[in-house]
Amino acid sequence: MRAWKYILPLIMLALFSTLPVRAADEPENGQEEGFSAKDVVLGHFEDSYWWHIGTFGGRELNLYLPVIVRSRTDGWCAFSSRHLSGGASYRGLSIAGDGKYKGKVVETLSDGSVVRPFDLSITRTVAALLLNSALVLALVLGAARWYRHRKVTETPHGLAALMEWAVETVEEDIIKPGVGENWRRFAPFLLTVFFFILINNFMSLIPFFPGGVNVTGNIAVTFTLALASFIAINLFGGREYWKDIFWPDVPAWLKVPVPLIPLIEFVGIFTKPFALMIRLFANMLAGHAAIMCLVCVIFVTASMGAALNASMTVVSLIFAVFMNCLEVLVAFLQAYVFTMLSGVFIGLAQGEEGKSKNKKLIENR
Repeated sequence: MRAWKYILPLIMLALFSTLPVRAADEPENGQEEGFSAKDVVLGHFEDSYWWHIGTFGGRELNLYLPVIVRSRTDGWCAFSSRHLSGGASYRGLSIAGDGKYKGKVVETLSDGSVVRPFDLSITRTVAALLLNSALVLALVLGAARWYRHRKVTETPHGLAALMEWAVETVEEDIIKPGVGENWRRFAPFLLTVFFFILINNFMSLIPFFPGGVNVTGNIAVTFTLALASFIAINLFGGREYWKDIFWPDVPAWLKVPVPLIPLIEFVGIFTKPFALMIRLFANMLAGHAAIMCLVCVIFVTASMGAALNASMTVVSLIFAVFMNCLEVLVAFLQAYVFTMLSGVFIGLAQGEEGKSKNKKLIENR
């Protein structure tokens, strides 16, 4: 069957299973106030229960996503987030405007107390994650479909040629040198990680719907990716790998009676994926923050006179364009580095053969 028969329903379920998109007649958060660069920058990284598409003719256009929560009074509830827009309350549920639950769905009980219900809602980040995942599937299955209907001797073209080049490049430059002889066993995982991070990074740089959501700038997403690498590294580690952790080749007094080196090596099991998580999260977060700050300079200087505002606008635009071009490079580099280090760590866990092949890569990291 055609790949699109599976991909399109996934996109529809993630984004359009609720009520149709509507234009809001007034701002979602009440009356407009003076410009605050801090609110704009921080708001870019906050999640929400609807996806802002744009403002047309003074009216906001939003895509309202499904809210799925388990209420203490009504049990499981599923409804469109449009019922909670503008600070409205629906079935005792609302979105907190401040406090520790700010921006999250909360429930007001009969005694007036406010609690956080069990929340499985499809937020903007989740919707973008599903959409980008569907895009990865479309690219991979689209290229695979070409090979299913062509002879091996035929030369691929279009999407198939692009994907063949990308897959071969990742395999030859990252997976094979990093993992070693067992590279075929881990190639599907590492290729999935590379294309998943790459597509999410590139989509976050698109300033209009359905882009602009910094998925890899969400630490929950990078944590999940790092956890997957952690499992691949340790679950398939060889005997030499575990021996070097709990009984390394060092003087005995460093192992007994106080297991100093084994303790350090054991901590290293967790620091490697932790470094992967923080590196990807911090780089993508910092890049978006820098771009947003540069754009905000235009509005901050709006009340400082036409001459100053005009000059700072030109400077801001130049630097913003430069930062966006730099972020395109960073988006690729972060996918490359995460995949490369995951492959290197997996190769090191394969034993002495993996160590010898990865020693140079670790030294140049």
